[in-house]
Amino acid sequence: MVATGVVNIDTDLLIIGGGAAGCFAAVEAKTLEPGVRCLIMEKAHIDRSGCLAMGLNSINAYLHPGQSPESYLGYVKGEFMDVLREDLVLSIAEGLNDVVRKVEEWGLPIEKDDEGKYVPRGRRGVRVQGERLKPILAEAVRRSKVEVLNRVAATNLIVSEGRAVGAFGLGVRDGQLYVVKARGVIVAAGGASGIYKTANPGNARHLIWYCPWNVGTGYALGIRAGAEMTSFENRFIALRVKDVQAPTGTLVLGAGARQVNARGESYLDKYYRDHPVRKSATYFRLLATMLENGAGRGPCYLDLGHLGRGSVEEGRFKGDLLNMSPSMALLWAGRDGGDSRLEISGSEPYIVGGHGEAGYWIDVGRRTSLPGLYAAGDVAGGAPKKYASGSWVEGRIAARTALEEMRSARETSGVNTDIVEGEKERVTAPLKRDRGISPQDMEERLQKLMDEYAGGLSTRYELNEERLLIARGLLSELRGRTDLLMAGGRHELVSAMEAVDRIDVARVVVEHLLHRKETRWPCSQSRLDYPDRDDGRWLKFVNSVMDTGTGEIKIVERGLNGNNRP
Repeated sequence: MVATGVVNIDTDLLIIGGGAAGCFAAVEAKTLEPGVRCLIMEKAHIDRSGCLAMGLNSINAYLHPGQSPESYLGYVKGEFMDVLREDLVLSIAEGLNDVVRKVEEWGLPIEKDDEGKYVPRGRRGVRVQGERLKPILAEAVRRSKVEVLNRVAATNLIVSEGRAVGAFGLGVRDGQLYVVKARGVIVAAGGASGIYKTANPGNARHLIWYCPWNVGTGYALGIRAGAEMTSFENRFIALRVKDVQAPTGTLVLGAGARQVNARGESYLDKYYRDHPVRKSATYFRLLATMLENGAGRGPCYLDLGHLGRGSVEEGRFKGDLLNMSPSMALLWAGRDGGDSRLEISGSEPYIVGGHGEAGYWIDVGRRTSLPGLYAAGDVAGGAPKKYASGSWVEGRIAARTALEEMRSARETSGVNTDIVEGEKERVTAPLKRDRGISPQDMEERLQKLMDEYAGGLSTRYELNEERLLIARGLLSELRGRTDLLMAGGRHELVSAMEAVDRIDVARVVVEHLLHRKETRWPCSQSRLDYPDRDDGRWLKFVNSVMDTGTGEIKIVERGLNGNNRP
């Protein structure tokens, strides 16, 4: 079991993660340069991996007639309280419609009206029948003759002379250590769930909003390599249907649900009149629900009483659920007494750059601060509300930039044998221990301390200096105990690596939360000791860099224009 072999692979472009951004980046690279050697390293299988695995019923970022990239930028800027990278958001908006049409050509069914126009869902969405969206993307990858390493989990980047030149990967099924050398590396491995204690315990702990297998590895790879990261204090907390964590957008935008309290009263309007966050739906709907619960008028619900049983509208609604959230369809079908209300609550916090803006600090070409390394999708920071279509745009941009720079990049020498042996020893060490800490116990300890001291569900997401300092100390202790992790097999070994990744991400989250001494994004970043928004001091980015020698996390403040790169 412990005797892991080494597989050496040379390629031109390595893409870590076979989700929305990774698949699109790979197809784009092969379209532009059919002869380029392009390889995707994917922990699962690209047919059903990542946060699109179950499907999608709406493309949430699209410009309908009368809208423009500039209007989309204005919308996102308002939603995120003016802290965002305008250049990144604008570059995404400029490419949205083109990539949606491209994926439609690949086979995605998009609903159209009698005139052949896309059927909107909300102001910026498009209705799709996307249950098979991920297989459609995977098939486009295969047609492009991209090489795919399925079931190989990335463990660390390979850095030589200050440049990313590849990555290590652990074979989930064969136990081999893969050493992939490349002239360019795109990280597209998704955001992070499981950092905080989940809303559901035990065997139901994976009934969460974000994909439970996106554990922050894409972030952790860059953190440990010394890449500059941004906005990890901008956690994403979703308003979701309680227990099944199904998306409320399907109910509100797709089915016209009303948000009501336990007394049946609509409550959004009364908060909208005077609350400073009223213009940001991203934060307002959850915040209003938290305030209503705190006032003793909860639990709160989405009321679908206007949908008649067996009506055309109900049938359409159930079809939407089956395209994205089958568990929600079962809940609706089995509701007691035909109750038309579905209870809602906030999720645990996630770290994700597609809905929020945590991720790598990048330029408009999606270059990170580490030469040779690019970022796209949920791991790319500073550009929120990109969703699936925005991730496709970023994958396209990153591929184009990487190809251009690879032409002039010098060939790197082979990876030092000592480095390979060191990574092999680090990765396989848990297999050699018959006593120690299991990955599940390590994960539960992490989630408990983050929940209680870094603004989780049990504390209503609220933060203060004293608790965050306790979290910092406990995380340092926990990181020091990762050399006690043990694993009984290859899948548990991957879980051990994921536990380390989550802890490294959590340390950065806490440092960012400590540094931003204001409340800019309520619920997401609510400081009880600094309850007000302070544009005079904090209209800027909070960034960080980990010292690769000492492990110390250094905070760096950056301006909004993104030009002051390290």
